[in-house]
Amino acid sequence: MAKPPKNHGKPWTPADVKQLKQEVKENTPTRVLGLHLGRTPEAVQAKASELGVSLKPTNQSPYGTQN
Repeated sequence: MAKPPKNHGKPWTPADVKQLKQEVKENTPTRVLGLHLGRTPEAVQAKASELGVSLKPTNQSPYGTQN
């Protein structure tokens, strides 16, 4: 069985939330966010949803369009 992340089951601190929001602005992938925060990608998605933060990349053009 996989080892749980270091912050598994711990409450989110204001510093964790600040780091999440900052890295989302930088288009950090969800899996990488989880590694940086010591949480699972599912936990990152749940917290982002709770905060109303979109994890979708902001600087990529939609599929099938040319720049």
